[in-house]
Amino acid sequence: MLAPVTGQTAPAVPASVKSPAATLQDHQAKEAENPSSALDAQLFYQLLIGEISANAGEPAPAVSLILDAAKKTNDAQLYQRATELALQSRSGEAALQAARAWKQAHPTSIDASRYTLQILLALNRVSESAEPLKALVELTPTMERPQTFAAVPRLYARAGDKKLAATLVEQTLAPYFSQPGTAAPAWAMAGRLRLAGGDTAGALDAAQRGQAADAQAEEPVLVALELIDPKRPQAEAMVNQYLARATPASSELRMAYVRHLLSAERYTNALTQLQTLIKENPDFAQGWLVLGSLQLQENKPVQAETSLKRYLTLAEQKKTTGDESTRGLAQAFFALAQIAEKRKDLTGADAWLKRIESPEALMQAQMRRAILLGQQGKLQEGLQLIRDLPELKEGDERSKLMGQVTLLKEFKQYLPAYELIGQAIIQSPSDIELIYEQAMTAEKLGRLDEMETLLRRVISLKPDYHAAYNALGYSLADRNVRLPEAKILIQKAVAFAPTDPFIKDSLGWVEFRLGHQAEALRLLEAAFKARPDSEIAAHLGEVLWSMGQRERAQAIWKEGRLLNPENETLLETLKRLRIKL
Repeated sequence: MLAPVTGQTAPAVPASVKSPAATLQDHQAKEAENPSSALDAQLFYQLLIGEISANAGEPAPAVSLILDAAKKTNDAQLYQRATELALQSRSGEAALQAARAWKQAHPTSIDASRYTLQILLALNRVSESAEPLKALVELTPTMERPQTFAAVPRLYARAGDKKLAATLVEQTLAPYFSQPGTAAPAWAMAGRLRLAGGDTAGALDAAQRGQAADAQAEEPVLVALELIDPKRPQAEAMVNQYLARATPASSELRMAYVRHLLSAERYTNALTQLQTLIKENPDFAQGWLVLGSLQLQENKPVQAETSLKRYLTLAEQKKTTGDESTRGLAQAFFALAQIAEKRKDLTGADAWLKRIESPEALMQAQMRRAILLGQQGKLQEGLQLIRDLPELKEGDERSKLMGQVTLLKEFKQYLPAYELIGQAIIQSPSDIELIYEQAMTAEKLGRLDEMETLLRRVISLKPDYHAAYNALGYSLADRNVRLPEAKILIQKAVAFAPTDPFIKDSLGWVEFRLGHQAEALRLLEAAFKARPDSEIAAHLGEVLWSMGQRERAQAIWKEGRLLNPENETLLETLKRLRIKL
């Protein structure tokens, strides 16, 4: 789409562009001061015809007429109008012609340079972009140039040849890389352009040069943050050096570092950074939210509750709105409900869940409330809660159905769940997920032949549906029947999803059933490391127990029980082996 690539789309009639009548009034006023004004009745009529053509969906004559009027009057607003009409009609060449005429008539116009640059880049004519880029930066006030440098990588994001773009920009803006006040943001710009071109080493070098130019500058550190990797320890060292030196450091930058640490599962480091963040900026609401969520994950409910309530207080004081705020509040309410539920305060948990207003989280919130009702013996009320959810978008009806099925299965009401899925399948006989869900429910009812038939139907409809291979293979292995076939099925699942820890658990379990204890232990240990889960713990513990590693087996089972004390596989394993923990 031919439009400015700054994240802003050109409006149909920009606020800065006046109607022909308004333009005429302006020029009539000018005529009183300057009798040589070029706009007369004939030119006004020309503008009027141009606007009528534009409104009638005929942009080509509109652009031609308005551009001609712009040249006659030397009016910058008319040049802009002609340019934007050409953009709206997706006529790149016409837009470029209008923008260049505008730039020639008003060489000191920042907007003319910006439009020319954006259009050239939208047309992927990177090699022609040097002159308007240079003009744009030169015309930008000195104090605003860092913001312009920050926008340049976004401007060139659509460039087909990212390496060419990086080289051209650096050559065009070379003087700014050594000037005080612009060196750091210029090098940060270069780092992002190099990174977009796949040159990570060059991006790191640019970030380091930027920091060397100005140790207090934030822009190079933000580039380094994107480059953090065990293979590039210098990048994280840059971030830590900046955070240690800045007093206080940017809360947003430190928060971005926290998010990186969380994604890398470095929770201890993330906690340290969060504690520093809220110490430096105790009113930074987002920090309290993430801190509370992390504390809850680390099984520190008292501290988590304090942090989350602090977040709610700050959010209420700031009265922020928007999707991000709504999501943040929903996250806090969910976490506080979880804390209340752990304390067996079901009424308190429900009260927190009722406060969730986010449309994206409403289904999850009502589902959790329904489970709370089920725990109080009010399963039918819980089901009705889900049925009463509004259907605001496509797929909501199906989500409500699956929510009811999940709730019924949560309370071991397998037959009603099975029948409900069956009704849905009548309406959608080829719905893979419904058939798979019915197969899993059939297994709970002991209808194993039917389960196998349904799973094989899933495989025939979607041969790469790895969950069906895994479920069927695991069922055979768990019943200790047709083990070679079970292994083949699970290996097929592994081929489709090689990193899935639950499929790796299934493969480890079938290896154990086949008597391959060492291989089973290797697979199950890897699965449990990748995803600590009570069911994987049950299998890993049994393998260790059979190999005589009793103490380690008990430790794994205890960890599994902490993860989920109600897991059926774990409970059955402990009962069968007569284990008391």
